[in-house]
Amino acid sequence: MTTEFIGKKSAAAGGWGALKSCGKRLLASGSPIAGARAMLKANQPDGFDCPGCAWGDPEHGSSFEFCENGVKAVAWEATDKRATPEFFARHTVSELSKLSDYELELNGRLTHPMRYDRASDRYLPVAWADAFAEIGVILQGLDSPNRAEFYTSGRTSNEAAYLYQLFVRLYGTNNFPDCSNMCHEASGVALRQAIGVGKGTVLLEDFEKADAIFVIGQNPGTNHPRMLGDLRRAAMRGAGIVVFNPVREKGLERFADPQDKIEMLRGGSQAISSHYYQPRLGGDMAAVRGMAKAVFAAEDAALLDGRPPVLDHAFLAEHCEGLAAYRAMVEATSWEAIEDQSGLGRRQIEEAAAIYMSAERVICTWAMGVTQHLHSVDTIREIASFMLLRGQLGKPGAGLCPVRGHSNVQGDRTVGINERPGSAFLDALEARFGFAPPREPGHNVLAAIGAMLDGTAQAFVGLGGNFARATPDSALIADALRRQKLTVHIATKPNHSHLMPGEVSFILPCLGRTEIDSRPGGGTQLVSVEDSMSMVHGSAGINPPVSPHLLSEVAIVAGMAEATVGSATVDWAALAADYDRIRDLIEDTIPGFERYNERLRVPRGFHLRNAAANREWKTPKGRAILSDAPLPSETVHQRARRDASRFALQTFRSHDQYNTTIYGLDDRYRGVYGERNMIFIHPDDLTALGAKAGDLADVVGAFDDGMERVAPSFRFVPYDIPRGSVAGYYPELNVLVPLASAGRESDTPTSKSILVSFRRREGA
Repeated sequence: MTTEFIGKKSAAAGGWGALKSCGKRLLASGSPIAGARAMLKANQPDGFDCPGCAWGDPEHGSSFEFCENGVKAVAWEATDKRATPEFFARHTVSELSKLSDYELELNGRLTHPMRYDRASDRYLPVAWADAFAEIGVILQGLDSPNRAEFYTSGRTSNEAAYLYQLFVRLYGTNNFPDCSNMCHEASGVALRQAIGVGKGTVLLEDFEKADAIFVIGQNPGTNHPRMLGDLRRAAMRGAGIVVFNPVREKGLERFADPQDKIEMLRGGSQAISSHYYQPRLGGDMAAVRGMAKAVFAAEDAALLDGRPPVLDHAFLAEHCEGLAAYRAMVEATSWEAIEDQSGLGRRQIEEAAAIYMSAERVICTWAMGVTQHLHSVDTIREIASFMLLRGQLGKPGAGLCPVRGHSNVQGDRTVGINERPGSAFLDALEARFGFAPPREPGHNVLAAIGAMLDGTAQAFVGLGGNFARATPDSALIADALRRQKLTVHIATKPNHSHLMPGEVSFILPCLGRTEIDSRPGGGTQLVSVEDSMSMVHGSAGINPPVSPHLLSEVAIVAGMAEATVGSATVDWAALAADYDRIRDLIEDTIPGFERYNERLRVPRGFHLRNAAANREWKTPKGRAILSDAPLPSETVHQRARRDASRFALQTFRSHDQYNTTIYGLDDRYRGVYGERNMIFIHPDDLTALGAKAGDLADVVGAFDDGMERVAPSFRFVPYDIPRGSVAGYYPELNVLVPLASAGRESDTPTSKSILVSFRRREGA
C-alpha cells in the first residue's frame, strides 16, 4: 500500500520551511513582486490589516510583523489569475461543482458582477445597477423581512458591518447569522455570564509580563502563527507555557523565528511548551476542574501549616460571587471522574496546577478546541472560575484570552452584527435615525439553516465567507441554499456556495483588503478592524484593484440598501462616498468609539476599554461569577469507548489553509503532502482496526437521527493523539457534523465532538 503522501515533518514551526512556503506561495500567485511589496505594508500604520488572523499587532510596529499565514493570504488575494465572464461562459455550474475547493479557487479573482442563468446553467455578467434593483425588488416582495437571512463573514470591516446591520434593521429583521456562531460564540456567552464582557481581557503587552501562559485547545502554528513569536519570547524569559491539546502540534513544541537572522543561520529553534498534556476530546473541563481541586487542596495545606494562603482572598471577597458553591462542586468531583474524563493522570494535573500556583501573573488562552463541544460554555466558565481563584484578571500580565480566527470577527459583533442585540444599542439606533428597529431576536447560523430548509426563509445574502462549506451537514446546506428565491454572495473568488444557486442568484465581486479603495472625488478610503485584544486600527490597501468593475463591500451594501429601503432615512450614497461619515455614526451610537476618526489615524489605533480588565463586572450582581456546573455526564470520547468500533473525531485545519480557503495540499507540520482526505489516528488504534498507514476507509457518522452521513475514501495516518480520538480536515469532514448537534447555550456546531466509525473500502 502506497504511503507516498506521508513525508518528513518539520523539526520546528517557522524557520526555513516557513520562508520556503512563503516564496512558493508568492511565486504561485503569479505576482510575487506585488505580493512581497504588499507584505511590507501588512499590519503597518500606513498599510493594510493582514487578513490572515485576528492576533494583535505590537506597539513597537515591527516592519516585518507578518507570518507565513499572512503571506499566503496576501498571495491568494494578489494572484494574477482571473475568473472573468469568459471563464463562466466556458463552464456550467454543474461542471464547476465537480471541482474541489482548492481547484475552484485557483481560478482566481472575480472581475464582474454575475447573475445565474438557469436555462444555460451558467453565470452571466450583469450591470451593478440592474443587480441592485433586482435584489431590492425581491427583498421588498417577501411577505416579511424575517424571511431573509443576512450572513456576515469576519473579514468584513467595521464600516461595512455597521452599514450592513443598519440596512437590515431598517429593512426590518435581526436575522444575522454570523461566522461567530460557528467558532467563538461559546466564549462570548460564557464570558458575559462570568465577567460581564464577552471578550478577552488582555493586551498583547501582557504576554511580555506573564509568568505562566496556559494554552488550551488551540494550534497557533497553523491558525495564528504570529502568536508563536509572543510565546517564544515568553518561553525565552522563563515563563511556563502549559499546553492542553489532544494532538501533538509542532508549533506548540518548537518554533524557529524566520525574522531572527542568527537563529536562522544556525538552524536553531526555541522550545515553546514547558509542559504538554494531551487530554481526550472533550476532556478540557475535567482537566481544569482537576487543577482547581489541586489548588483547593494546596490552600487547605497552607492554612494548616501556617503558610500564606494560595487563594487571593481579598480579590475573591471584593470582586467575586459563588466561591462556596464552586468549591463544593469541585470537591464533590472525584479524582477518578476527573482522570477518566480528561484522560490525564492526577500527577499530571497537579503538576500543571503547581505552575499556576507558583506564577504571580497568568494568562489563559483558548480557541475552537474548547468552543466546539456540547459543554463548551461550561468549560469556559470553568476556565474563568479557575483564573478567578488567584485574582488573575484585571492586572498586568494576566487575564483571559479567547483567540479568534477571522481578522475582524470581533469587530463585526462590536458594531452590531448580532441576532440578539442589546436594548441600549437599539435605543441608540432609534434615537439617531428616527426609526423603530426590530426588537425580537433573529436567527443565528443554525436557526437560519433550519428556516431555509423548512421554507420560512426565502432569501440569503452573504457578506463574504463560504457559507456552504463552513457550516455542518453539507448536503443539507446545499439543499437549503437551492430552495431560496434569492441568493446573493459578496466575494473575491468563486467558491462552492456560489454553485448552489437559488431561483435568482448573484455573485457580487468586492475589493480585497490589500487593494486601494478610491474615494469618488479623489483620495483613498480607510477601513478599520478590531483584533482579539480589542485594539481598533486602520487598514488601507496599496495594490490597484484587479478589475475596474469591483466595488468595495461598503459600496455594495449601500447599493443594496438604497434599492431595498430607499434613502429617506439614510443617505447611503453619501456614506459610501466617505467612510468617515460611517465612523461618525458608529461614534454616535456605540460607546467606546469617541473621536473615532481622530484616534483611528494614530499609529497602532486605539483600545476599546474592557470593563472586566478594569475589575468592573457588568453582570446582574455586579461581581464576577464563579460557576458550579457539574462535569458533563459523558463526553464524546466516553460515548465512543462504549463501542470498540467507534471513535471521537475532531475537525481542524491543515497548515495550508485558512478556514475554508485551501492554499495548497501540504501539511508539513504533520508530515502530510499532496492530499487532504486524511484521518489522523493512534498507531495502536490503527492496528486494532486491522489496518495500516495509507489504507482507505469511509468515515461514517454515528449521530442517532436516522440520517446517513458518510465522508468517502479517507486515508489513515498514524499520529500522536490519544487512543479513541481521531482527527481530520474540514471542510471535507463537515458532512459528518450533525446540524442537530450544537453547544448548549451557544448553538455552536460540535465540530470537535463527532462520533464516527470506519468502513474499509473494497481492495483497500
